[in-house]
Amino acid sequence: MKFTELKLSEEVMQGIEDAGFVDLTPVQEESIPLALAGKDVAAQAQTGTGKTAAFLVSLFSSLLASPKPSKRNPRALIMAPTRELVVQICADAETLGAHCPLKVQPIFGGVDYEKQRQALRDGVDVIVATPGRLIDYYKQKVYSLSQVEVVVVDEADRMFDMGFIKDLRYILRQLPPYNKRQTMLFSATLSQRVMELAYEFMDLAERVHIAPEQITAEKVEQILYHVSRREKFALMMGLFKREKDLSRILIFVNTKKEVEFLAERLKANDYKAAVLSGDIPQRKRMRLLSEFKEGRLNILVATDVASRGLHIDAVSHVINYDLPQDAEDYVHRIGRTARAGAVGKAISFADEDLVFHLPDIEEYIGGKIPSRFPEDDDFFWDYKRSKPRKKAPVPEKSGGKGQARRPRRRPRRSNESARKDSSKS
Repeated sequence: MKFTELKLSEEVMQGIEDAGFVDLTPVQEESIPLALAGKDVAAQAQTGTGKTAAFLVSLFSSLLASPKPSKRNPRALIMAPTRELVVQICADAETLGAHCPLKVQPIFGGVDYEKQRQALRDGVDVIVATPGRLIDYYKQKVYSLSQVEVVVVDEADRMFDMGFIKDLRYILRQLPPYNKRQTMLFSATLSQRVMELAYEFMDLAERVHIAPEQITAEKVEQILYHVSRREKFALMMGLFKREKDLSRILIFVNTKKEVEFLAERLKANDYKAAVLSGDIPQRKRMRLLSEFKEGRLNILVATDVASRGLHIDAVSHVINYDLPQDAEDYVHRIGRTARAGAVGKAISFADEDLVFHLPDIEEYIGGKIPSRFPEDDDFFWDYKRSKPRKKAPVPEKSGGKGQARRPRRRPRRSNESARKDSSKS
C-alpha cells in the first residue's frame, strides 16, 4: 500500500515526500487507517519498522482536521522513556511536519530548565516528553493537560522496565476522559501488563500485532565468535582490518568502566571513538550523536542506554563486545543496524564469563546464532596499548617536615592488669 492511497492532507503528504516514504510498512498499513478513523490503537511491532512515522502521520492528520492557534495548553502529548527517543521523535516530526502549522516541543531533563519552561508558556501544539520533567512543569502549573486531543505512549514496555509506570499513570489520569481523546500505544511487545494499561486508559483499543517471522531484524547478518576475554580486543582489531564498509560502528559493553577503557584503547589505535553512557551530560550526548550521524565520529562505545530509542541511518556494524545478560537487550542492540530496509552486520563475542547467557538469547530469538571459533589469522596482536591513567596524588598527611609529631599515647592498662603487676612486685 502506498501513502498516496490514504487521502492525507497536502501538508502531511509534502512531509512524507520530503522523508522519501512511498510504501507503508506493515505496522503503518495496519495502524494508520484505524487511527485516521478516530480509533484508539495498541500496536506491537519490532524496532525499526516505522512505528514513529505511523503515529506522527496519524497525529498530524488529526490536529490539522480542526486547526487551532498554539496555546499554553497542548493539543497532543507523546511520551517516551528516554531522552534519546524524545530527540529522535522530534527530529522525525520536524521532517514529517515541516509543512504543518504545528509547534512541537521536546521536554526532558539534562538541558536548560528555564528555556523549556518558557517554550511551554509561549504556546505549543505537541509536547514530546519523558515523564519526569513533564510532571515537574505540570505541578508548577506551567501548562495544562485539559485540552489534549491525542496522546501517544511510545515504547510502553520500556516504561515498565525503567520504572516509569507510576509517573505514566499519573499523567494519564490528568488527561480528559478516554472517550474524549484518542490514545495510541506502541510497543515492541504487548505483554499482559502493557495491555492492562490499555484496558485502563484506552477506549476499546484496536489491537495491531505485526509478528515477524523472526524477532531480530530481517536484514541483519549475525555472527558470534567464541573467544576468551583477553583475546577480544585483538580479534576486534583483526575484524576491523578484514571487514568492509566500516562506516558507522556501535560497540556495546556491559559496564561503564569497560566502555571507557575500550574507547581509550581505540583512540590509541587512531580510531575516532567516543563514549555513550548514562552519566554523559545531555548536551554532550546530543553533540556526540550528531557527530556520529555526520561521520565525524565512526565508532560509539556504549552501554545499553543506546540500545533503544536511537535511529541512526546507515549503522554498518553492531558489535556486542560483551554479550548482554538480558536476552531482549540483544534484539534491541542489533536492531540499531539494518533499519528502514538497509542491511547491516551484528558481531558478538562470547567469552568465558558471559557465554552462559547465550542459551537464553537463542531461545528468545527462536534460533541459533551462526557461530565459529576464530583462527590465528583473525587476530591482530600488534595493536597499541592505551596509556595507563595517572592515579590521583595521595594527599600528604599532617605532620610533615618542620612539624613536631605528637608522641604516641601508650594504651591504657586495665585495672585487672595493674593488679597483676602489683602482685608480682
